[in-house]
Amino acid sequence: MSIIIMILLLSLLILVHEAGHFLAARLFGIKVDKFGFGLPVGPTLYRTKIGDVEILVHAFLLGGYVSFPDDDKDCELPADSPERFTNKPIWQRAVVVSAGVIANVICAIALVMLVAVVSHKLPSGNYKIFAASISAPKEASIWKSGIKEGDRILKVNGCNIDNVYSFITIVKNSAKSNGIISQTTIDKNFARLKDLNPGLSKDEVIPAGIAIRLPENLDKDIVTMDKYALKGAKYFKLEGIKLDDSLKPLANELIGKNIYTSDGKYTMYDVAKILSNGDHPINMLVERDGKTLELKPIYPDEKGVIGIGLRAEQTMINTNTLPSIVKGSCVYLWDNTYLMMYSLGQLFTGNIPLKDMHGVVAITKIGGDMIEKSGKSSGILLAALISMNLAILNILPIPALDGGHLLFLFIEKIIGKPLDEKIIEMISSVFFSLLIILMILVVFNDITLLVGK
Repeated sequence: MSIIIMILLLSLLILVHEAGHFLAARLFGIKVDKFGFGLPVGPTLYRTKIGDVEILVHAFLLGGYVSFPDDDKDCELPADSPERFTNKPIWQRAVVVSAGVIANVICAIALVMLVAVVSHKLPSGNYKIFAASISAPKEASIWKSGIKEGDRILKVNGCNIDNVYSFITIVKNSAKSNGIISQTTIDKNFARLKDLNPGLSKDEVIPAGIAIRLPENLDKDIVTMDKYALKGAKYFKLEGIKLDDSLKPLANELIGKNIYTSDGKYTMYDVAKILSNGDHPINMLVERDGKTLELKPIYPDEKGVIGIGLRAEQTMINTNTLPSIVKGSCVYLWDNTYLMMYSLGQLFTGNIPLKDMHGVVAITKIGGDMIEKSGKSSGILLAALISMNLAILNILPIPALDGGHLLFLFIEKIIGKPLDEKIIEMISSVFFSLLIILMILVVFNDITLLVGK
């Protein structure tokens, strides 16, 4: 039932988008021939006529369209008919083209406000993260840190922690001897090594049998994340120099030593690299009994584990009054839309690979799970965000999307005449084909995800 509800919500968003085009066209006296639910690819499942508008439901349900007489070469309407889309002023055509996007934005606002009115609260997207349990070997550093069960985790390595993902990501990437070291840390440790052994140069292989002193106080890389990575809006990738496998035998020779006797294979800089690839501290700021406490550093093991269980409590936006409903809804939509647009930028720059793009199949499954676990309000809020996502994607200046049509209208306004219809049709056909291929790829990703996980 929860999946059916999610399918209905997604269908509503498509209908709202196309209804926006339809109503705007009728407002300006433009004739509408067809109102299609789904894309005209494959068989037509249902066909009827309401007034002079033909209603169609296609098997390929991922989309919709509104068709004007101008799209039909055999249309009986005179070429100069005021009911034709192309005979309307550019600003009216621009409104009709934009109306679907506007309808989706209005729908998103309405859905969020509906939840705000009914539930009297909205999720902030921020969580209070607590140390729920501690389970680690007796020798683990967490026992010496001073942490206690029930402590609220405020910051890790200077990063504000308001979700479980950011905490786990920082800890996992702070795994002991993870093989990725910053250039700055290597250079600082080499400088210390050089001070103790001034007779040897950076790239000189240390002669066999020569003993060198190793510094006691070493710099260590501390893993941090920017605000977008903390929110999961972009991938976090540990930056630095990857340790060469050929240096790994040297690591075993340096463990717990103050003096290293060379075997004639490695340079001083190699030693500095190995010394830099060790523990990565987790510096934690917690709240306990209303007081803020700074704990002693915790050092994850080779698997990036510190031995702590987490508990998360989402903070909510209260919407008990009309002003709080309006403000809370705007804050909720703005925060999520901003992250959505940033993530979209990451996709176009290649920072998010195509294999991680997902669509209606995955959304339906995830939305169904959310409704089942957290109630219908969660599904409605997800539908609101998807509605905003549809608006953002459709307004992009890509032929075959609403933004592409606006681009052609803009060019027409600049040059003073419409572009050649054959050119527009050719460009739109190419991009429409690419859009279909992308949709198929996304569906494949969705199915792979659901089968695999």
